[in-house]
Amino acid sequence: MITFLQGKLVEALPTQATVDVNGVGYEVLIPLSSFNKLPAPGEPVRLLTHLAIREDAHVLYGFMTPSERGLFRLLINHVGGIGPKTALNILSGMSVTAFRGAVAEGDVRALAQISGGGKKTAERIVVELRDKIGAGGAWEASSAQRALSPLEQKANDAVLALIALGFKQKEAHDAVHAAQSALGPGANLEDLVRSSLKKGS
Repeated sequence: MITFLQGKLVEALPTQATVDVNGVGYEVLIPLSSFNKLPAPGEPVRLLTHLAIREDAHVLYGFMTPSERGLFRLLINHVGGIGPKTALNILSGMSVTAFRGAVAEGDVRALAQISGGGKKTAERIVVELRDKIGAGGAWEASSAQRALSPLEQKANDAVLALIALGFKQKEAHDAVHAAQSALGPGANLEDLVRSSLKKGS
């Protein structure tokens, strides 16, 4: 399995990029979200990849962030009828944070506009992924709508980590608030999460 490519960006289009890795050129299909994060051609680049093996071809898909690749894999592995092409369309039409929020809130209309598969595909996405994305998606989306201070961002990240570990949103928020009060503003993310887990246990 090829998990990433690190080399020089030779060419970039909104749907694909070519990366020179030690003299070998790799063609990688990418979503628009990753295209917007690419450096200029000729510059060093590191793309996270997913290799899809078909009978007629080995196809590399590339992503600039772990969250983009994670969502791509979530879609193709857990939603019936969604292949790599539709998953790339989804990533090109909506940010990962907005997508997670739409799924968590059951916003079929927003998903239908970008999925390329219409209302039925959007409904299937919500049904198949709601439990996997959970309350963290809604919390992440609502937090992204306002600018957060570094201290608020640290608390937000800790809340998301606790939600991912199974906390309810209010429980996670209360535990992180208590941990921040006890540890002070200098506490790092790891300290906040550890302290919150002790208070929640």
